[in-house]
Amino acid sequence: MTREEISQLEDFFANAPKQATPIYLNEATVIENYDHFLESHFTPLRLNPESRVNQPLIWRLKALKLIVEANL
Repeated sequence: MTREEISQLEDFFANAPKQATPIYLNEATVIENYDHFLESHFTPLRLNPESRVNQPLIWRLKALKLIVEANL
């Protein structure tokens, strides 16, 4: 993922309405603290956007984006 794509995701979440929690991304992933979830996912992506280790972070952010878009 490029820095520009990360920036676009950050902009989306900055402008989207804050979601009520808990949010269930799947059976194993429950978001209890929306702001903490976003920060804990964007921080490593900002530091090393090309790292393959960060791929699950991208998947979870994109899944959350789909949920937020569905609730708009």
